[in-house]
Amino acid sequence: MVSRLKIHSGLRLWEFPDQYVIEPTDGSSASCLDISRLDGSMKLIDQVAECNSLRVPKIRSIFGVVGMLKLLAGSYLVVVTESESVGSFLGHPIYKINSLKFLPCDHSLENPHEEQKKMETDDYSRLLSVAERTTGLYFSYEINLTLTAQRLHDLGDESKLLPLWRQAEPRFLWNNYMLEVLIDNKLDQFLLPVIQGSFHSFQTAIGRDIVDITLIARRCSRRNGTRMWRRGADPDGYVANFVETEQIVRMNGYTSSFVQIRGSMPFMWEQIVDLTYKPKFEIVQPEEAARIAERHFLDLRKKYGSVLAVDLVNKHGGEGRLSERFAGAMQHITGDDVRYLHFDFHHICGHIHFERLAILYEQMEDFLEKNGYFLLNEKGEKMKEQLGIVRTNCIDCLDRTNVTQSMIGRKLLELQLKRIGVFGAEETIRSHQNFDECYKICR
Repeated sequence: MVSRLKIHSGLRLWEFPDQYVIEPTDGSSASCLDISRLDGSMKLIDQVAECNSLRVPKIRSIFGVVGMLKLLAGSYLVVVTESESVGSFLGHPIYKINSLKFLPCDHSLENPHEEQKKMETDDYSRLLSVAERTTGLYFSYEINLTLTAQRLHDLGDESKLLPLWRQAEPRFLWNNYMLEVLIDNKLDQFLLPVIQGSFHSFQTAIGRDIVDITLIARRCSRRNGTRMWRRGADPDGYVANFVETEQIVRMNGYTSSFVQIRGSMPFMWEQIVDLTYKPKFEIVQPEEAARIAERHFLDLRKKYGSVLAVDLVNKHGGEGRLSERFAGAMQHITGDDVRYLHFDFHHICGHIHFERLAILYEQMEDFLEKNGYFLLNEKGEKMKEQLGIVRTNCIDCLDRTNVTQSMIGRKLLELQLKRIGVFGAEETIRSHQNFDECYKICR
C-alpha cells in the first residue's frame, strides 16, 4: 500500500527578491509553495507569479525540501540541491544527498544590532557552512527509511496510507526539528524525511540465482556529537553513537532482514580531550549508573524485544574502569530478556586474529538462534520474525564494533540463505569468491 500523499520528486526553485516559490515539476499539477523572504511565512499558491524587470528570479532545480531551520539570527529554508541514486530499499529507489543549501528567510535582520550582526556573520555563517556539507544523508520519495523491513511490514493498513513523516521513527529522522514548520502548515507533499547513516547495496550470482543484498545504517538523532566529545548516556538513557544497522537479502521472491544496534556504554561518562594520545575517561554521577542503564534497556526492550549486550572493551586500565561500571549496572537489569556478555576483544583477538571471534559467536549462538531474523515468503507472508537484538559496544563504537557486527551479520546471512534454500548445509559466503569480496566492501 502506498501513501495517499506522495512526496514531490521533482521541484523547481524560483528565488524572487521578496519570496521563494517551489514549483512541483513531477507532472502532478499540484500547488506551488510560497515562502516569504520577509518573515518566513508559508502558503500554497496556484502558480508562479509573472516576472518583470523588477522581479527577475534566479531559477534552479532542487530535489527536496529538508525543512526550515530557526536560529537566533533568523530562519533558513533548507533544500537539496544535488543528489544521486545509490540503489533501492525493498524495491524503492534511494538517493544520497550530495549538497544542501540554506536560504535566508528573514530580511528584517538585514540591519541588526552590531552584536547580532557579528553573531550572524561569524558563528552562524560557519555553522551553516558546515551543515551544508553534512555527509551520510539519504532519502526516498516512496518508502520510509527510518523503519526496518519488519516494522514496515507490521504497520497497519491505515498507517501505511499516512504521509511518510507520520510513519517515521523520530529517533532516526535527521531533520525532525526542521520539519516542524512545514508540518504545522500541512505541507505533507513537500515534507522529505531524511536519515543520516550509510547505505550500500549489491547484487551477486550464486549459481543461476541472483542475490540482492542491502545494508542500511540509521544514526540516532538524539545525543549527537563527534567522537570523544560525546560519550556515554544522558540522564534519560539516550546514548551517544547509537546506530541501528539492518541487513536485507532478497532472492527468488523471499525477503529477509536482520537488525543489530550499537551504542556507547549507557551511563554518564566523558572523555576530556587534551593533547594526549588517549585522554582519560571520567565517570560522572556513578550513583546514577544503574538507573540510567535501566532506562536505556527498558527502551530497547520495548522497541526490539530481548537484548544481548556485548561489551568489547578492555578488562584493565582506563577502559577496565568503564567496563566494571557497565557490568555493575547490568547486575540490576539482567534476566530472561536482557543478557550482558563481556568479551575482551584486544586481549583475545589482538589486531589481526579476528578468527578468534568464533569464541564470542559460540557464546551468543543460542541467543541468535532463539531470536532469529525476519523472513517473508514469495507471497509476502511472514514466516519468521526477529524477536531480539544484539547490542554491541566498544569505546568509540567503531573498529572493534565494526568487526564484531560484520562477523555476526555474515553468520546470520548464511543462516538466511540456507533457510531460503540457496546454500547447502556446509556452504558459506567464502565458498563464493565474488560474493565474499562484495560483502567485505559492503560491510
